[in-house]
Amino acid sequence: MRATRRMSPKDGRSKDYWLVTTEHLKEGLWFREDDDYKVGMNYVAVLSFLLGVTVLSFTLMSNHVHFVLYCSKEDARLFVDAFKKNCSRFISKKYGIREALRRNKVDIQRINPDDESFQWAVAYVEMNPVAANICLHPSAYRWGTGRSFFQVSPPKAVRLGGLSINAARRLLHSKQSLPSDWLVGEDGYILPESYVPVKLVESIFKSPRRMNYYLQNSSKAKRRRELQENELPSFRDQVLYAAIPDLCRSLFGKNDASDLNDEQRQELVRQIRRRFSADIHQIVRVTSFSMEDVARFLDAP
Repeated sequence: MRATRRMSPKDGRSKDYWLVTTEHLKEGLWFREDDDYKVGMNYVAVLSFLLGVTVLSFTLMSNHVHFVLYCSKEDARLFVDAFKKNCSRFISKKYGIREALRRNKVDIQRINPDDESFQWAVAYVEMNPVAANICLHPSAYRWGTGRSFFQVSPPKAVRLGGLSINAARRLLHSKQSLPSDWLVGEDGYILPESYVPVKLVESIFKSPRRMNYYLQNSSKAKRRRELQENELPSFRDQVLYAAIPDLCRSLFGKNDASDLNDEQRQELVRQIRRRFSADIHQIVRVTSFSMEDVARFLDAP
């Protein structure tokens, strides 16, 4: 974990609310399996502490991420760039893919605190996994703040201070010391409730019912209703990604999609489409084949 610790905000940097969104990674995935998501979750916690950025809401999707932050615009950029760099370094070390996120563009938009922009921005962020047909409600999604607000009962967790120094470093992928009272959940990452001002966000929404109103009427929810059910992916990207090696071995006697010739790659793409009802965008993400190649494979007689 590499980042510069700022002890106090720089002069002239006024804080504001920001919606930070990365471009969808068109080929390949940010997070291929649960352990990758856990690393990403812990990077959010560490960088929030290191950079003094307040994270109010966030969601990690397989090929992009969303944040609602309170800080200066410069610090919002610093935060997301540091997050990308650390994730990219992890991807390179684990999968041998260099500079996976270097060209991944970022959009940073100011949220006006005087209207309902904050509520709609949070709803947009939280409804991403629902719109992707991964879950029925944000509270069922582990990789973000979907479970953090208006909890009925606190999650099972242990204090970070109860772990040994080595165990904490392995967990965080960082030597950075964090507050000992921060909580580590059963899934193996710092719970967002440790550093997200949950009560503040809840006070803005005022009640679970009112928050649910924004969730169900967000642009992501409306988009999901507009789509026919068969146009949405039936399986998470991680399910398809994990199945590809088995398909390569059973169909072609090869260990990896990179070992396939053009004809075999075409058959793999068609099998993924048939077995998992995957659309072209999902196939591109999980195989890292180019959009042009996947389109050609699917259109070929």
